[in-house]
Amino acid sequence: MKFTDLTARLNLYSKPVYDNQPINESVVDEDAEKKKSDKVKVYRGKDYKVKVEKGKKFTKNGIYMKVYYQNPSLSKERHKQIANQIHRAISDEEAPEEDAEYRGRKVKLNKPMRGDVKKFKVYVKDPKTGNIKKVNFGHGGTSAKRRGEKTMKIRKSNPKRRKSFRARHNCDNPGPKTKARYWSCRKW
Repeated sequence: MKFTDLTARLNLYSKPVYDNQPINESVVDEDAEKKKSDKVKVYRGKDYKVKVEKGKKFTKNGIYMKVYYQNPSLSKERHKQIANQIHRAISDEEAPEEDAEYRGRKVKLNKPMRGDVKKFKVYVKDPKTGNIKKVNFGHGGTSAKRRGEKTMKIRKSNPKRRKSFRARHNCDNPGPKTKARYWSCRKW
């Protein structure tokens, strides 16, 4: 008698599923995917795919390890390249472009653009003083062309030139954003 009472109680609380009744699993999957996409950001390229948790702070080495474990078939140099790109992208997301005032006019911060004195210019906020600073970088540009000097093309699509440029300028440690070397290395 106790056995039937127990089964009767269980039947009261559980809903029976019949063979012809469809189970709606798609709603559950969509909700789970939305929650996952809110917590994880995916970086994709031609030969890689890296998942990084949102809201966490990563060092370059931490990102390198994520790239290495998620894409073991790539070379060591390619792992470093991808880790640097992702680290740069994450740091750019943390410091979005802002509007600021430089010498009486509105300018966007941390956005490289064509320059007037040199090839490129960018406006940055100096963390020491709190002032807005204009950083010129690149070879001559339009001002050199006006003077009749040669303007250099950077040819960053050539891997040997790119490698020697980055070695010559020590782009592994580019320094602060207020220096031209940081932005020049970032372009390369």
